[in-house]
Amino acid sequence: MKKILMIIACAMMAICPTFAQSLNDNGDNIVGEYLTDRGGSKSKVRITKNAEGSYDAQVFWVEKPLDKDGKKRKDVKNPDKSLRNVDVDKIVLVKGLKYDKSSKQWSGAKIYDPTKGIKVNATAMFEAPGKLKLRATILGIGQTIYWQKIK
Repeated sequence: MKKILMIIACAMMAICPTFAQSLNDNGDNIVGEYLTDRGGSKSKVRITKNAEGSYDAQVFWVEKPLDKDGKKRKDVKNPDKSLRNVDVDKIVLVKGLKYDKSSKQWSGAKIYDPTKGIKVNATAMFEAPGKLKLRATILGIGQTIYWQKIK
């Protein structure tokens, strides 16, 4: 009987990612690589868990890394002048997202928008398996973007 129950549980995890996610609901399911498409500009972002248990997101690939002169594009709009020389495929977008098990979402951090050079409050949750919904707000005004998990 135990063997049959184990087979059923394994089958459920294989066919239903949300079931597998609920068995390990510690927030680590956000860790991975995501494809983003913001206004036709595609990039890939890697979310990692840091030593203190929160989550960070950093760009590791952009579709168009070079400017019109053939030089690597930089984070020129960053309000921190010391970060304006960072390559676009190395920009840190989020630092310190924390998982709230009761709401099944991550929050408590700012998300950086390199196209505008601003940091705003961020929340994230899975809207569907593999589809991360990020909500960025400032002074009650917000924008929602989606990242598709690819790995």
